Amino acid sequence: MSSLAVPKAEPVAGSTPAADQGSRPPLRRRIALIPTVTLLLGAVYCLLPVAWVVIAATKSGRELFSTFTFLPGSGFAENFRDLSAYRDGVYWAWMGNSALYAGLGALLSTCVSAISGYALATYRFRGRETIFNVLLAGVLMPPVILAVPQYLLLAEVDLTDSYLSVLLPQILFPYGVYLARIYAAAAVPADVVEAGRMDGASEWRIFTRIALPMMIPGMVTVFLFQFVAIWNNFLLPYIMLSDDEKFPITLGLFTLLEQGANTPALYTLVITGAFLAVLPLVALFLVIQRFWSLDLLSGAVKS
Repeated sequence: MSSLAVPKAEPVAGSTPAADQGSRPPLRRRIALIPTVTLLLGAVYCLLPVAWVVIAATKSGRELFSTFTFLPGSGFAENFRDLSAYRDGVYWAWMGNSALYAGLGALLSTCVSAISGYALATYRFRGRETIFNVLLAGVLMPPVILAVPQYLLLAEVDLTDSYLSVLLPQILFPYGVYLARIYAAAAVPADVVEAGRMDGASEWRIFTRIALPMMIPGMVTVFLFQFVAIWNNFLLPYIMLSDDEKFPITLGLFTLLEQGANTPALYTLVITGAFLAVLPLVALFLVIQRFWSLDLLSGAVKS
């Protein structure tokens, strides 16, 4: 009885052996880890100074320069009392000024951005693109270039060293207008606007009752960006203000740090003040993020 020899299948050209195929998944997993590792390194780079401030705020003046950098101390309560008692609580006046500048300025800026962005996205008029391009140029303009001309303009009307000198330049937020236009063009259908006009609604009523609720998630983003920008702003108040009772927290801590060069005991107050100044931003972000998510979800359900 003859046996038939079964020929071995030759590997197809360009194919990979089984051993090599088994090594592919680990290689792909290693490559997939690169973005994760990069993000972790970026998070460490950003959060390490914050961790240092949080830990340093718990140390007394003696512990600040004599203990390990990331070893918590026992002087936070004392630092908080000294900071609150410094110059009859001027730190809390600075915090209140920052809340006024950032809260009211961001609210007014968001309103202006919403109206401007909706108008640029909905209406067709001569010069619309020119206006939008000028606003884009304002996005690219560094604030340091505008600070001195703004000071000269406000000095002409005798508004320097006042609350308005810090509030007025913050109302027009070119990047906020840009975001509002992009968001309005995507979130507000032209058919809905036309339906409102056919029903006899005025343009203002269409904006406030129809378009604005659709734009709220985008406007929350504009508010958050502008609030953080005004809260952290240093250059404009530094140029505009001379009365330290009107200083925001950034400028107040700067003056306190300058005095700390001659009085090292003030360093603990500066660090504690910097830690407390971060907390409102964290709280605002957590609150707005929750509202933002809920509003996006409700918008999806309505659509």
